[in-house]
Amino acid sequence: MGQDHWLRARQALGWGKRGRAGVATRERDLYPPIKAWLTARGFDVKGEVGAADVVALRPDAPDDPVVIELKTGFTLSLLHQGVARLAVSETVYLAVPKPRKGRKALAAEVTLCRRLGLGLIHVRLSDGHVEVQCDPGPYTPRKSGVKRQRLLREWSRRAGDPNDGGATRHGIVTSYRQDALRCARFLAGAGAERGATVAKATGVTSATRIMADDHYGWFEKVERGVYALTDQGRRGLADWSDALPDDA
Repeated sequence: MGQDHWLRARQALGWGKRGRAGVATRERDLYPPIKAWLTARGFDVKGEVGAADVVALRPDAPDDPVVIELKTGFTLSLLHQGVARLAVSETVYLAVPKPRKGRKALAAEVTLCRRLGLGLIHVRLSDGHVEVQCDPGPYTPRKSGVKRQRLLREWSRRAGDPNDGGATRHGIVTSYRQDALRCARFLAGAGAERGATVAKATGVTSATRIMADDHYGWFEKVERGVYALTDQGRRGLADWSDALPDDA
């Protein structure tokens, strides 16, 4: 019944023109399916009430408005509008045409709406289908102890502040790369050495594993347990010369 109501409303109001299939060219293209969806759920609906695009009330809850802001795409401006409407209603939705986005992008938008206490609605304009991605409500982010410890471990292991809030000209300096540089710097002066010797001299307990894995092409295995610096490793020392403090 909701879909028929939407189709009749479009025909009566002359809102049949769109751009590409399923893509609204005007915010008002979203109004008929949203109104039909709300009406089917027992709401009385009116458009353009004050600053709100859509305001819906149930007869049994006349002081509890549902506010919906319409946009042809998910934008920062839409988020601003949604947050502003929270001053007049605890139940605020953002409604946009159903996008052709991957699941990762959609998940990010849903998470953002939840953090702001907003709901998100997708409208499939080809048939007026309305799909609620999330409802408004208080948001409590799920903490990750593993990610927290990984962050703190990287912070404590990294020497100095080589990235200055961004990447260096060769890339991000991680604590792993700094450990590899310590190994490379030692080998540049000492020549080929056993992994245990490198670990003791540099303080890098994982020196043998770093040289064996050789993610950067800096090390070569001379014999069992013994590693030397490659030409690429010498270039790496020059390229990343600022990545380690002199005393690290």
